[in-house]
Order: sequence, then structure tokens, then C-alpha cells
Amino acid sequence: MKIGIVGLGLIGGSLAIGLKKSGFASAIHGVDFNPAHAKKALALGLVDAIMDVETAVKNSDVIVVATPVDTMPQLVLQVMEHLHERQVVLDVGSTKMPLLDALRNAPQRSRFVAAHPMAGTEYSGPEAAVEDLFAEKCCALCDTDQSAPDAVAIAMQLFSALQMRIITLGGQEHDLHTAYVSHISHIASFALALTVLAKEQEEDRIFDLASGGFSSTVRLAKSNPDTWTPIFQQNRFRTLLIKKDFNGFHQLITQANDIRRIIG
Repeated sequence: MKIGIVGLGLIGGSLAIGLKKSGFASAIHGVDFNPAHAKKALALGLVDAIMDVETAVKNSDVIVVATPVDTMPQLVLQVMEHLHERQVVLDVGSTKMPLLDALRNAPQRSRFVAAHPMAGTEYSGPEAAVEDLFAEKCCALCDTDQSAPDAVAIAMQLFSALQMRIITLGGQEHDLHTAYVSHISHIASFALALTVLAKEQEEDRIFDLASGGFSSTVRLAKSNPDTWTPIFQQNRFRTLLIKKDFNGFHQLITQANDIRRIIG
């Protein structure tokens, strides 16, 4: 199949590699609103061509939206405006209910399948894309009763080609479970990194004592704030999240990213 991928970072780029390697994709049409990312993805061979949204949809059998979750509703609706019969649209976001609510009355809703391939690393951008990122990982398909059976079947074929285990969940159930198994671990990692970085200002030898355990625990603190702030915004916890101070939260994640100095 010809696959259009909107968003060519870690997830979108790794999808491109995996779908080409598996033989599921005969061509990958890439869309990215960051010109540097688009150029890099093409140079790395992640995609066969860079297109705008309308052209990519016109020339693809399946369109995957792999952008930060706060941009997905608008982009999926934009993709749906250009759909032809029998095409399938997928997202790969970590939160589902805001997107599902936005698409509830969309004319082409049945051609959309909500998906969350639960895989990733702490790195971002096209250069972060890796082979076999999704192998042996779990992919959740959500509210599949709202999607056409053939669209669900194609989604299952696509993620099976990536060697993923597939489960089905309701959107609300998905968001609750991922908040505990994925999102809280990121919050804990950001918090630990911020605490230790603050302590470093008082004791400049504190990192002499850091070992593999510390590096493993704070690894997620290197994650991209542009990706994770919208996720926290949609799947809210306490403190800054309850106050809806997401600019402050973005700044704290950016500050926590400084842990790269210590663990690379």
C-alpha cells in the first residue's frame, strides 16, 4: 500500500522504516510542517517524497497522523476533507478522548481508526527514528465499533506487519490506563531530574555518585516538551495540571531536559 505519514519525528519516522522493511508499504509519502524535519526525513531515506497534506492524501491508501496530540483533531479533520472512498486514516496519539470527541460527528468518521502503538524512546525528530521500534510492543485500537470493519482490518494488518500485539479498548478506558502505565512514569522522571538538577547548584559533586540506576530512572526526562506538554494537558493530573499552567509545565520539562548533560 501507499502510506502517507503526517509528522516525521520518532514515531512517524519509525513507522516509515518499519512499514517499508516489512513490505506493507510500497511507497511512503511524508508531510511535515517543519521544513528542516522534512528535508532531514528525505535525506535519511525515511520517505520517498515530501508532499503537502492534500497531495499526500490523494496519493495514499492509508494516512497516518503522527503529530503532537494537541494538533491531531485539526489535522485529522483536514485529512478527512480530502479522503476518497476506501481510504483509511489512523492516528498514533497517546491520548484518545479529545480526538474521538472532536471526530464524533465527522462525515468520514467510519474511515478513521484510533490507534496507540505503545512504543517510543526519549529522543525526537527524524534522526531519532529507529528500525523495529514497534516489534513485540502493544498497540491499542480504540472505539473500533465506530470504524468501518474494513478500516479496522487494514489497521490490524498494518500494525501486525510491524510485529505488534493488538488489543482493543474503549477510548476512556485507554486514557485511564495509559495515564498510569505511561504518563505517570514520565512525570516522575521529570520531577526527579528537576530535583537533582536543583541540588547540583548546591553540591557540584553530586553527579560523581550517579550510576546506571540513576540514568535509567531519569532517562525519560530527556523527552521532548513539545510532545509531552499536550499529552499532560489532555490527560490531567494535579498541581500545575489542575491549575492549567501548561506554559509553566513546558518550561519545567525543558529545564528537566538539561539532564542530558549528565546522562548523555
